[in-house]
Amino acid sequence: MIPFIIIGMALVTIIPRLIPAFIVDKVNFPNWVNNWLNVIPYAALGALIFPGILTVIPEEPWIGFVGGLTAIALALFRLNIIVVLLGASATVFLLTI
Repeated sequence: MIPFIIIGMALVTIIPRLIPAFIVDKVNFPNWVNNWLNVIPYAALGALIFPGILTVIPEEPWIGFVGGLTAIALALFRLNIIVVLLGASATVFLLTI
C-alpha cells in the first residue's frame, strides 16, 4: 500500500512540473509577458534575501542593511560573486566587532 502512495504522490508532483516544459515551447507569448517572466527570478531572489539582511543581527538591523548595500555596490561593478559575498561578509564582520 505504501509504495502505491509514494508513486501517486510522485505523479501528482511531477505532472504539473512537466506539462509547462512541453507547452512553453509551443506557445508564443507577447513581449511584455516574456519580459515579466524574465524578472521573476530576480524578484524572488530579492524577496528571499531582504528579510535575511534585516535579521542578520536582530538588535541592530542597520548592520545587515549596510552589508546588503556593500553587496549591491560590489555587484554594480560586476565583480565575481565570491568577491561580492566576501566583501559583504567582511563588512558585517567589521561592524560587529
